[in-house]
Amino acid sequence: MVADDESDITMIFALGLEDDGFKVDVFDDPIQALSGFKSGLYDLALIDYKMPNMNGFELYREISKINTKVKVCFLTASEIYNETLRVPPHGLLDGVNCFIPKPVDIDELVKK
Repeated sequence: MVADDESDITMIFALGLEDDGFKVDVFDDPIQALSGFKSGLYDLALIDYKMPNMNGFELYREISKINTKVKVCFLTASEIYNETLRVPPHGLLDGVNCFIPKPVDIDELVKK
């Protein structure tokens, strides 16, 4: 699952990941992503941090109530991404250690 409010980004991710054999559902709105999230349907959720109506951390908290074992990678901009530690500021998300800075290289994303 890819959730990002920029539809051009979700389209690029979908095309790039599908070229590597992944099945991808994309959501341009975090509320729609939450309503479309089903336990056991997704192996990984790629979630943009900065979205309207609900930020990525809030979306993560809500989907983790549906599936406590969901794996998540956050797509982040520099304001929340610490290049040295690669963790969100102030320990906001225990157990999450996947943060991918934008702009994203699809080949690097697939490797990660």
